[in-house]
Amino acid sequence: MTRLAEKWPVLGRHERAAEWLDIWTNLGRAPRTIDAYARGLAEYLLVCERDGVDPLTARRSQVALFVRELTTRPNRRGGNVVAMDSGAGLSNATLQQRLVSVRLFYDFLIEEGLRESNPVGRGRYTPGRHFGGQPRPLVARMVKLPWIPGESEWLGVLAGFRAEPVRNRVMLALAYDAALRREELCSLRTDDLDPAHRTLRVRAETTKTRRERVVPYSASTGVLLAEYLRHRATLSRDRGPLFLSESRRNRGEPLTLWTWSKVVHRVALAAEVPRFSTHTTRHLCLTDLARMGWELHAIATFAGHRSTDSTMRYIHLSGRDLAAKLNRSMAQIHAHRVSQLTAAGTGAATGDRT
Repeated sequence: MTRLAEKWPVLGRHERAAEWLDIWTNLGRAPRTIDAYARGLAEYLLVCERDGVDPLTARRSQVALFVRELTTRPNRRGGNVVAMDSGAGLSNATLQQRLVSVRLFYDFLIEEGLRESNPVGRGRYTPGRHFGGQPRPLVARMVKLPWIPGESEWLGVLAGFRAEPVRNRVMLALAYDAALRREELCSLRTDDLDPAHRTLRVRAETTKTRRERVVPYSASTGVLLAEYLRHRATLSRDRGPLFLSESRRNRGEPLTLWTWSKVVHRVALAAEVPRFSTHTTRHLCLTDLARMGWELHAIATFAGHRSTDSTMRYIHLSGRDLAAKLNRSMAQIHAHRVSQLTAAGTGAATGDRT
């Protein structure tokens, strides 16, 4: 809690907030999850202090003011964040994340007997209705299709990575081949690899859903991996984290998530594909599997999703794919209609002769 209080001093001024975060920390939640909870709650507590409201007794109206604060504050990413190109406010996904922190905090207060109700709505948003007798959420959840690069954009990124060191090349290859999340990729260890069967183990503690899985990688990625392992031996012969830093300051230390993000961002900007991120390869892989005709449940297993609902948010066919399907379908319908028309015309002509 000391670290969090140093980063967000407001947390140290609210005893119950500190207690709640300590509980999550002791339960073994990932540091990034704790940071997200702390940030969301800290921002809410600051709004409460500004308005002179005790967060322990705050009503739904105060949470609504917090939402307004988040949706109207200037955003450094400008018009790319909000659909209406307002250039203000957090993205819908980030807004939902902030509200989760506040909702869980009030759940804790209810369990401690300090409140009777939670001012943050629950349930699935349905305009004009309530869900399960409970108020609908304060903010509608927007579910957008994940972005994937076009063929020329993907080739541009690949061209940029060809000039990168072997570590970065094999990381991109594995991220795509195995549809790995950033943390899953950076947390790989040497003993997670099975070169004989070209598979790797994604350990449960590194996954978002805490489900272990074994996934394959391609022969070409295997060649890159073998080259990298030879190079890695020049940095460290110890078993352990697979990907190591090569910087002067941290040489031989485990590669961080942020370093990998910086590498991908740098190459993406050079390739003039700024939307390309560490998660794009996962989107692209799962979409390609769908294009190849994989069953939905097989893709969900491959991705490590708890349910196919999550998988459906990743899988989408491009407009060109849909247009091709439509054209093929319409061609069959057109041929059928024309054949009927031809048959009818033949019958009429026969009737005329009679």
